[in-house]
Amino acid sequence: MLTLLLSSCYYQEENTTLYAVGDNFELSIDSLMLQSSQPLHNLPVDTVCEQLTVYFKDPLVVAETLVIPEDSVDSVWVKLARDQFTMGWVHQRDFIESVVPDDPISQFIHLFSIRHLGFFAILFAISLFALLYQIFSKKKPHVFFLRDILSPYPTILLITLAVSALLYAGIQHYVPETWVLYYYHPTLNPFDLPLILSLFLCSVWILLVLAVATIGEVYRLLPIGEAMLYLLSLFGCCILCYLLFTLAALSPGVSYILFALFAIVLIIRHQRSSKAQYLCGSCGARLQNLGKCPHCGAENR
Repeated sequence: MLTLLLSSCYYQEENTTLYAVGDNFELSIDSLMLQSSQPLHNLPVDTVCEQLTVYFKDPLVVAETLVIPEDSVDSVWVKLARDQFTMGWVHQRDFIESVVPDDPISQFIHLFSIRHLGFFAILFAISLFALLYQIFSKKKPHVFFLRDILSPYPTILLITLAVSALLYAGIQHYVPETWVLYYYHPTLNPFDLPLILSLFLCSVWILLVLAVATIGEVYRLLPIGEAMLYLLSLFGCCILCYLLFTLAALSPGVSYILFALFAIVLIIRHQRSSKAQYLCGSCGARLQNLGKCPHCGAENR
């Protein structure tokens, strides 16, 4: 809560606009109508003006802005240019709703915000199918939390993801202007941002490092086929974790208690499952169960 308050105070002092003349954008809807002639003060409502059309993915640059206080729809007009022959005016409200900044970070945020649920559903379905296949084939698959590997990375990854989800949801629900400003002025440097956004971006960087470390560790400890199935189970748990904590963040008290219980359960579970009961007779590596050693391939009975 202190982080949220500090970030809110920060933006009360900042005077940052969403866009400026010369900024580049890309049209994110099917088409947008531009008024070719400049809007004028006290122009009759029924005045018919020539219009131009720009289409999906067209590059646009802000050429000029104009304020008409008596306009009942939107007092701010924006002049957009696709090229030197195609330029026109549009209300700022329509402009904001129809474009995405011409920046890879902003475009990723836009794509993730409209497609992440479908992507998560597909990945979770694949994970569930792989797990059911292993169960019905009477094998003993390595599954995150149920039959885990001797590595702390998956547990740390999931706890860090929960922190990121709480920070992201907190920004969205309590200081949304922080996220809007970041969307229009993105950066990968976490040390030049408001506190809560800096923490979130640091958690994302840590997540990326942990994800690489986890994948490498899983492939080191398990054969390729089992490693892929284990990673699918881990990604499925990550999806559930993200959805759980983004929804729980709507109630700060509940989300903090839930996160504490979540972290405690994962840590206790990892401590219990990480105790190796056997050693490989060939290479001496730690093993949770008898059978084929994932390090040297020797059979231990």
